[in-house]
Amino acid sequence: MKQDYYEILGISKNATQVEIKRAYRKMAIKYHPDKNPGDKAAEEKFKKAAEAYEILSDENKKARYDQFGHAAFEGGAGGFGGGGMNMDDIFSQFGDIFGSAFGGGFGGFGGSRGRARVKGSNLRIRVKLTLDEIAKGVEKKVKVRRKVKAKGATYTSCSTCNGTGQVMRVTNTILGRMQTSSTCPTCHGAGEIVGNRPKGTDASGLEYKEEIVSIKIPAGVTEGVQLKVNGKGNAAPGNNSLDGDLLVVIEEVPHETLKREGTNLHFDLYINFSEAVLGASKNIDTVTGKVKIKIEPGTQSGKILRLRGKGLPSIDHYGHGDLLIHINVWTPQSLTKEQKQFFEKMIDDENFVPNPSKSDKSFFEKVKDMFS
Repeated sequence: MKQDYYEILGISKNATQVEIKRAYRKMAIKYHPDKNPGDKAAEEKFKKAAEAYEILSDENKKARYDQFGHAAFEGGAGGFGGGGMNMDDIFSQFGDIFGSAFGGGFGGFGGSRGRARVKGSNLRIRVKLTLDEIAKGVEKKVKVRRKVKAKGATYTSCSTCNGTGQVMRVTNTILGRMQTSSTCPTCHGAGEIVGNRPKGTDASGLEYKEEIVSIKIPAGVTEGVQLKVNGKGNAAPGNNSLDGDLLVVIEEVPHETLKREGTNLHFDLYINFSEAVLGASKNIDTVTGKVKIKIEPGTQSGKILRLRGKGLPSIDHYGHGDLLIHINVWTPQSLTKEQKQFFEKMIDDENFVPNPSKSDKSFFEKVKDMFS
């Protein structure tokens, strides 16, 4: 089982962003590869701390993690895609956290890590899911049009910044000479420029290409949840660049008969007056097929039947919700002469006089039970 992010950083779930950043910086400095050369255990702790910080430092990701746990980022949905981020990725994303902790360089393995790796832009798509797909989890194949490096495109070191991606400027001030750095205006921080640009590509040697991408969607996702498929966004120019990510937003297709409320499902069952009086058997829709239920004789309109475990699975694997069946007795609006005479005779009959018992719950009690 994957270790809890709060436990990795040694903080509580109520920790502030300042406390989260402080805890991560402390761990990263302690287990940094430059301080622990050849220590695989320290390297693993360094990566875990970076993964935990990447999630907890983002308010949206943190909220999803607090609600769903690690399952919120399964199927390539997490910021690290199952722990596949290498040291260069960690340094490029979190190097600014450490300041001058390692002499201002905070290098990777064996010294300075040089320029940051440029990452392509992300793409966003929406995927529609039925309740049946949400109940079981599903693998979707989608067509994505994204930028890729063109075949034959080559890149050379930028002469303006000498391949560093940064240009240095020295200015004289009343306090002395000050050195500042800024992103190279020629290569925009990539450290490389296009050498050979094939025909039909853009200024960066990129071209559009359609690709079929497979997306594994875990069971129990909700409307608006955003998953991430690493490396399936737009490419960035350069030999050492990273591809962007594909962001997948979940849309829920309304079910014809079932209404969703978290992991619980609701079904409105209409029965006629005779069925309410005499009892009946009915087939009910669920996300796993139909089930037969029994309507007891004398069932009142508004009664709620609960089928435990017949709802949707929890995305954090904490079981299934329930299916709540709301009984509605349909009152006939058009009667024959004989039917009307029958009910007229029954108006004062003692069996037709309302006489609720203590076991017959009020509307407010039923609503309370639904949320308990």
